[in-house]
Amino acid sequence: MMQIACPWCGECDEWEFVYGGPSGVERPPLESTDQTWGEYLFFRDNVKGKSCERWRHAFGCGRWFTIERDSVTHRVSAAFRFDEPGP
Repeated sequence: MMQIACPWCGECDEWEFVYGGPSGVERPPLESTDQTWGEYLFFRDNVKGKSCERWRHAFGCGRWFTIERDSVTHRVSAAFRFDEPGP
């Protein structure tokens, strides 16, 4: 089981968390075309290796934060709040 270190609560089992998607994805302007919105909503890079992701400690403090995780080994190398500088 993957262990995730919440910046507020410490290390917990993965079932306490909810995945929120990749970090750094910018929302298009409201006046964008349907094609642009479709690409934003349904197409994401499937990164192999280290990537930054948004997670929420749903069964803990309820806060959102960012982790750096290796998608091959599921090893979490860093966890930080939104107001902290990331990797």
